[in-house]
Amino acid sequence: MKLRHTLLAALAIAISATAQTIEKLPYGDMNSWVTRDIKESGLLGGKWQKCYAVGPTMTVRSDKPYVNAGGSPWASSNVMAKVMGVTKVSTSVYPADREGQGKCARLTTDMQHCKAIGVVNVDVVVAGTLFLGQMLEPISSTKDPYSKMEMGIEYTKRPAALVYDFKLVIPAGAGRTYSSGFGKKRNISGEDKAEVFIYLQRRWEDADGNIHAKRVGTGRELLGDTSGKWLNGHRLKVHYGDITSQSYYRKSMGLIPAEKSYYARNSKGKMVPVVEEGWDSADATPTHMMVMFSAGSGEPYMGTIGTEFLVDNVQLMF
Repeated sequence: MKLRHTLLAALAIAISATAQTIEKLPYGDMNSWVTRDIKESGLLGGKWQKCYAVGPTMTVRSDKPYVNAGGSPWASSNVMAKVMGVTKVSTSVYPADREGQGKCARLTTDMQHCKAIGVVNVDVVVAGTLFLGQMLEPISSTKDPYSKMEMGIEYTKRPAALVYDFKLVIPAGAGRTYSSGFGKKRNISGEDKAEVFIYLQRRWEDADGNIHAKRVGTGRELLGDTSGKWLNGHRLKVHYGDITSQSYYRKSMGLIPAEKSYYARNSKGKMVPVVEEGWDSADATPTHMMVMFSAGSGEPYMGTIGTEFLVDNVQLMF
């Protein structure tokens, strides 16, 4: 009888293990990158600068606005900006070698400088961000940054978790810096954290082209310093329905405030905010998925300078 119970337990474990399946996100292994060579304006020295995108391995030597290539769903904070006629490249997400295991994405928090005598002189804090969607180029100002990101992709499945490898280093005692390029820089006490989220939404569009949404699934976490060690197969669980009464609920997991809404393109081709209006039922089917990795967790243009957040092998578990 004891042997029979042991065999049944082993069988149950085996069934449970095989029930969990993995879906690899396109280019989620971070081994393939587009290298963009862009010439900055003569006022900035006229140098060729590199700007990277997760996608098919190729090099593009052009200052044309970038559109995701090769079916890649990934965009990032890497952009070509044209402000007051000055072309500037901002790069905060890079391909990096992962100690004999191919490549990974390296997200950094840096102070980006743009100085041209008599034309522009700005310093902007950029926290490297990698997300599912599209960045709209060229960037012409630092105003309303979310309106320049088409956030999310169409997706109708219900994953149990977002799975990824990561390594994080945040300089100890460095504090945080805020600088949007206009106005004085501010130093803010306390260290920043890296941020990861996966949101599943059910979206719909009204007759006026406004996009509405209800939150179907939620996973969000802030990551502290791991002293430079890789953590492989890390799981961020997705919780479904209204989770506000659950013990694991944190304010950061709540609905996105209307004034901080991410944007998407409506059926008329116009970028509009996606306004979350409530929690959907726990068994609802989503229409879109949003996934984001960021080297900072605060407001735009704020972070701990010198932070490095390495990300690899991004997958979904069911």
